[in-house]
Amino acid sequence: MRWPRKHTFGLWSRAQNRNNAVAQGPNPYTVSTIYDPNCEEKERYTAQNGDDFYSQAQTIDLDVASKYTKPKEAHWLLRRIYFLSWIRSYDRERAFADLIAGITLGLTIIPQSIAYAALAGLSSEYGLYSAFIGSIIYVFFGTIPQVSIGPTSLMAILTLQFCADKPVQVVIVLAFLAGLVELAMGVFQLGFIVSFIPAPVTKAFTSGTALIVVFAQIKNLLGVRLKGFPSIGDFFTNIHPSDAAMGISCMIMLLSLRMLSQVKFKQDTEVTRRLKKILWYISISRNALVVFFTGLLVFIWVKKSSMEAVPFALSSKVASAMPTIKLPPFAFEYQNRTYVFTDILHELGSGIVVVPIVAVLANVAIAKAFVKDGNLDASQEMLTLGLCNIAGSFFSAMPTCGAFTRSAVSQASGVRTPMAGIYTGLIVLSALSILTPYFQYIPKASLSAVLIAAVIFMVGTLICLSYQFDLLSHFLQIDLAPVKELWQTNKKDFFSWVGSFIICLVAGVELGLLFGIVVSMIFILLRLGNPKIEVSLKQHDSTGKYYVHVVPQSDVYYTGVDTLRSELRSACSLYQNDFPVVLDCSRFMQFDATFIEMLIAVAKEMAANDVLLILQNMSLKVQQMLPVVSNVRFCQEDSQLESHLQTERENGSAPTEEKL
Repeated sequence: MRWPRKHTFGLWSRAQNRNNAVAQGPNPYTVSTIYDPNCEEKERYTAQNGDDFYSQAQTIDLDVASKYTKPKEAHWLLRRIYFLSWIRSYDRERAFADLIAGITLGLTIIPQSIAYAALAGLSSEYGLYSAFIGSIIYVFFGTIPQVSIGPTSLMAILTLQFCADKPVQVVIVLAFLAGLVELAMGVFQLGFIVSFIPAPVTKAFTSGTALIVVFAQIKNLLGVRLKGFPSIGDFFTNIHPSDAAMGISCMIMLLSLRMLSQVKFKQDTEVTRRLKKILWYISISRNALVVFFTGLLVFIWVKKSSMEAVPFALSSKVASAMPTIKLPPFAFEYQNRTYVFTDILHELGSGIVVVPIVAVLANVAIAKAFVKDGNLDASQEMLTLGLCNIAGSFFSAMPTCGAFTRSAVSQASGVRTPMAGIYTGLIVLSALSILTPYFQYIPKASLSAVLIAAVIFMVGTLICLSYQFDLLSHFLQIDLAPVKELWQTNKKDFFSWVGSFIICLVAGVELGLLFGIVVSMIFILLRLGNPKIEVSLKQHDSTGKYYVHVVPQSDVYYTGVDTLRSELRSACSLYQNDFPVVLDCSRFMQFDATFIEMLIAVAKEMAANDVLLILQNMSLKVQQMLPVVSNVRFCQEDSQLESHLQTERENGSAPTEEKL
């Protein structure tokens, strides 16, 4: 076997030429070391004179290497209080862009917050509390300008799942506990847990949640005022025509306004660009416009007649909506019952874990979608989300996380820094102080239309049912392509998606998510225990010698050693021990005693049958862990493999042609 040899040569500095360098002294250049594979075997390649691998190595003097070092990491205070890292370069241009984006986002988040609070079974002010405090806190600790923290459909449906028919104080404590879990995940850098939830499971969970939102809001959309799940006959007989007309009209209006942002003009002129910008602003403000005009209609109706004469189901009256700072209610009385902290924990159950995990999953996914340089500090995002929820619990807020729709609006509005959250928070605070008495005039049908119009496209994208509604075919094109792709590419992912989706609808979103995680973990364990290994009979190009090539197609850990042993034995049996076996070791992971025992046992079995075992692409460090075995050889390059095959023939084995 040939081992690399050291050779030294000079590297001239860019700042000087050779003549100047000679004048400066006997060592004018940087010394670099490479390794020559054409050397004698006695000059053994060791860990002291090179790397652990046979690849060409090069060491460069620190004078040259210092020019290419990584930039110095920012101080931990700047990384944690991220506001300090960009506020020093904040200028008028950024301030104006953030002002426009903040106002635009404020017009989007107010109606969404009111609607999501209604979805969670809460009155309107609790959604606005969440929007206000989430927007403010993220300014100081958040790293992605586009991310908008506030109420979302995911958090609303999970809040409804775990806090239905419970006092509102339980919701506030849930926000506090979720924030603690998220904060702990950020401190201990446990974001890798989210990596165990694959994309199909996430999509199934989100799709199931979106459909639950649609099913939960369809009653308010059509004015059905029955509790629980009525039968189909009772459902249609209790539809109120006025509410149904209001809800369907709002749906059509929302979908129509949504299409304004996609209007294209034949000519690209200054006028058309301005007109397109105006249409875009109208499109993203569609929720606010629908809620405002339907509320205005009811307000005029009440002024001309009375509240009892209004034919629509209206939102509940809000007594006082200005946020006040107070401790989360860890103990309270409700309906002649005293709740202590342990009672609240019992009421929330698995929601203490499910809500923060889902929030982190959504928030990190949004941050990854909008990060510019690809360097996302996931731990900082989890810390920030935890602080938003903990601070929100002191303002009576519901659980929050980032929202894709609002983040997309921020991106399209030209946001530059998280400072836009200040303007959004001030707009929400103004709505709480000025518009609180008018929340009671908002029809429930219009809020349901806002929610359904927001999530139905998420359902269309993720569930992808191959059907086109006649009435909405112009607005909603839904195809089956992603699900078909899952079926064609990976049936395991397809069954994970289907199972998670069905369980989300039937048994609850937390069980659907848990099912997807468990199934994914089982698939991972099966993959680790049964690595895919390719066995083939090959002929060497230059020598024409035949050999059995065993190549793992996936990483092999100690859990897959038995499978590898079985494949080696089967290969020897299949080819009747007539050819040397070449085992590619490049996919061996975390080489330990289990690997050593397996290789020694297999080598002894092959030695008994006069079969040569060649370990290919094995590092020097791993080679030194193996004892000396007479029929084991190592090779890194094709020339070394050729040498071993030639040596195997010269040692007296039958020629390959006779064996064949």
